[in-house]
Amino acid sequence: MTSPGFLPRTALTAFAPLAWGTTYVVTTELLPQGHPLFAGLLRALPAGLIALAITRTLPRGAWWAKAAVLGVLNIGLLFPLLFTAAERLPGGVAATLAAAQPLAVAVLATLVLHQGPSAWHLFWGVTGVVGVGLMVIGPDAALDAVGIVAGLAGAASMALGVTLTKRWGRPAGAGATAFAGWQLTAGGVFLVPVTLLVEGPPPAIDAPAVLGYLWLGLVGGLIAYVLWFRGVTTLPVNSVAVLILLSPLVAALLGAVLLGETLGPVQLAGFGLSLAAIGAGQLPAPARSRRPVSTPPLERTVR
Repeated sequence: MTSPGFLPRTALTAFAPLAWGTTYVVTTELLPQGHPLFAGLLRALPAGLIALAITRTLPRGAWWAKAAVLGVLNIGLLFPLLFTAAERLPGGVAATLAAAQPLAVAVLATLVLHQGPSAWHLFWGVTGVVGVGLMVIGPDAALDAVGIVAGLAGAASMALGVTLTKRWGRPAGAGATAFAGWQLTAGGVFLVPVTLLVEGPPPAIDAPAVLGYLWLGLVGGLIAYVLWFRGVTTLPVNSVAVLILLSPLVAALLGAVLLGETLGPVQLAGFGLSLAAIGAGQLPAPARSRRPVSTPPLERTVR
């Protein structure tokens, strides 16, 4: 049984991966090539500073450290890992590795949140990965060990960030915009030295690039992350995680509509499997697929 506000909250949360799915076409068509980390930096840091200016709310106490950890996991560390995977692997392979995040969340929910493993969510997590793989991996896909490790580490980084966000919640007095601002700022600050070391000085920016950076920063950054972190703190963690599959679906659709890329029968079948996984992931697991995780007596009494 889902709460009355479940569907509206899910729809708003889904906006984030839908917006992130536009990143590939915006990056390739509007932005200067060879500077993906700079694009990630401009998506994170200005949006975080705008959110802080709007809310005028800073972390307190332990939340300085927690916000830094979440910002690095969800944004700062994630971007370099995903861009490394994208550079060393075909796009389809990189997208499929990123789609493994729901599986990582299902495992981490057991270890961190002490939620029993659900065969339901594991099954649909695997189905989602297979669907994305069918949709985007071509016959000439090549594998690179560094790229595979980076892709899996990126999925694990965001999965751990999502799980810890769910475990720690949001502190009293901090709205979703402030909460997102803390993490975007922390992730952006982390990206500053990484970007300078890897890419050097910023590139020249023309009018199309300005539009691209504004889209990534305001829509794919500020708005998307506010809605995403609001959803992570209010919705079941497995339901949120599977929404990530929307990103490669949007990227594939935009590639077909704007770039003339074709979707054959195999790709369409993968598209259908991914949509089924997203829909099923929003449903509560059948009772028989849930396994309660016993908590040791000492852990129940000592906090």
